[in-house]
Amino acid sequence: MEYILKDKKSKKVIVLLLLLDLVLIAGFLLPGLTAKNFSFFMPRRMTKILAVIIVSYAIGYSSLTFQTITNNHILTPSVMGLDSLYLFIQTFIVFFAGSKALSQMIGYPHFLISVGFMISAACLLFLLLFRGESKNVYFLVLTGMIMGGLFNGMATFMQVLLDPNEFSVLQGRMFASFNNINSKLIGISIFIILVVFIISIKDLPYLDVVSLGAENAINLGVDYKKLVLKTLIISAVLISVSTALVGPITFLGILIVNLARHVLASYSHRSLTIGTTLLGIFFLTAGLLVTERIFRFETTMSVIINFIGGIYFLYLMLKERKQ
Repeated sequence: MEYILKDKKSKKVIVLLLLLDLVLIAGFLLPGLTAKNFSFFMPRRMTKILAVIIVSYAIGYSSLTFQTITNNHILTPSVMGLDSLYLFIQTFIVFFAGSKALSQMIGYPHFLISVGFMISAACLLFLLLFRGESKNVYFLVLTGMIMGGLFNGMATFMQVLLDPNEFSVLQGRMFASFNNINSKLIGISIFIILVVFIISIKDLPYLDVVSLGAENAINLGVDYKKLVLKTLIISAVLISVSTALVGPITFLGILIVNLARHVLASYSHRSLTIGTTLLGIFFLTAGLLVTERIFRFETTMSVIINFIGGIYFLYLMLKERKQ
């Protein structure tokens, strides 16, 4: 009876979040439109909203499932070092080929290089570390953190040696931005997301079981090692697409996943996936409105999201410490 009541509450919260998202999206798309400027502004605004939806699902689902398999609510896939690898790739290009080469690498070449390197590095790491019987997901997290620190250190070393003018071009790629999205990349991003969605949707009930713990999941018949490896690869693909499309957003995953757990009060990954996606759309669309309509592009949205997410992360740390 209690589960049914919680499920009804989850549905009500999801409907409320959907309505809030629709209001925010309408508030972003419609103001200032006229018959004369409609064809100019609407496609650009729609591109941003589509990117928001893609990033919300990618970061939300990957963070949710990563927390499930690690059994830790303050970890996200960023600890695997993919964000640091992305920054290292951008810095490497500028350092050896110049900022002009980075500026010219727009569209598919830059997207495919970034996504390809991040997915390849993640898959290589997963396959190597999961070969031994004694290895587990915590060993993977530790290795990912070390590799992330290595990439971050190498990127910082090269950035210090860069010409200030070259660094200013690189700096534009170091923070998430929805203002310079190539509309051609939306199609391939949606295609990748849909493929991942079709592959992963049948895993949601098994992830509900994994949330009970590794031993319980194995006793209940779940192929734990195979599911964890598959989930990690899917998380790497989603984070790679999101990061290559708009740039790194460090604390968004922690923020939306933990808020979804709190407001939905559900352990169902089906409900939590919808909730995290809707919360991601809410925060990112609100961030777009704040940066464009209030701050007039004087700050980036990632600064606002990371500021709010960072405060929430500290709150979670203090809460865990008290427990």
